[in-house]
Amino acid sequence: MRTRSDPITALLLGLSILILAGCAGTDAISRAEHPGSSSEAEDLRLGDSALNAGSIQMAASLYEKILQSHPDSLDATLGLGDVAYRSGDMERARLIYLQAEHLAPDRIEPKIGLARVEIRKRHLDEAISIYRKALAIQPDNQTAAAGLGTALDLQGNHGAAQAVYRQALLVHPEAQSVRIDLGLSLVLAKQVRDGADVLLDVANLPDAPAEARQDLALAFGVIGNTEAAKKILSRDLPPADVNDNLRFYAAVRQAYAENPASPPTLTTTPTPTATTESASHVHAAASP
Repeated sequence: MRTRSDPITALLLGLSILILAGCAGTDAISRAEHPGSSSEAEDLRLGDSALNAGSIQMAASLYEKILQSHPDSLDATLGLGDVAYRSGDMERARLIYLQAEHLAPDRIEPKIGLARVEIRKRHLDEAISIYRKALAIQPDNQTAAAGLGTALDLQGNHGAAQAVYRQALLVHPEAQSVRIDLGLSLVLAKQVRDGADVLLDVANLPDAPAEARQDLALAFGVIGNTEAAKKILSRDLPPADVNDNLRFYAAVRQAYAENPASPPTLTTTPTPTATTESASHVHAAASP
């Protein structure tokens, strides 16, 4: 990752490492299932359900059961890779995804798994290369495009990341996660007003995810509208995490004040109407 001397960029990059790594994806990798039998299909379904519910050991047992009788099952291998990824064992996840890639070199799911591992290991050049290979196979894949944008953002290459997000949105205009990533990227690039406008469009939707509101809070906090930021954060986070975020925003504002380039002024008051209370990543600034 390149080194920046700009104190504002340094602060925002620190935040981006915390929150964008989550944007690369923690859910099970979407995959087309081609089970060999109805019992295998049921075990895969149960394994995926257990994994998504956080029952890591149960999911691992189900995927391993399939692999005992069907050692070449791509879906079970991917599932076991997801288990290792969720467990934080990045090296084991990498090896399993490599095995899956060997089983199906023309499928993009193993490559997405490998790229996610490289992002978690902060091997951004490798992640970008792998995501580009996945997109060469399936250019319109939303997950690969979002992952590539995330890796570029983490590298500090916000302009290239935004180009990737915008291209993905031309194909998938309904993709809230990609639009959220675009808004956050604009904020990290110090185009805070534009980022807030993008995030407002998502946060005002009835089914908006919590991360849209939290990224919007970041935009308002960086600008200095602390009350609006606090109101947004309080919908999803406990008071301690709200205060952590507000302190971080204050540090960013201080960095802006010490820099000749002032942040843009934003006076719009957010009116998020979302009801979704789950979040795929929490934007607390306390620890990565």
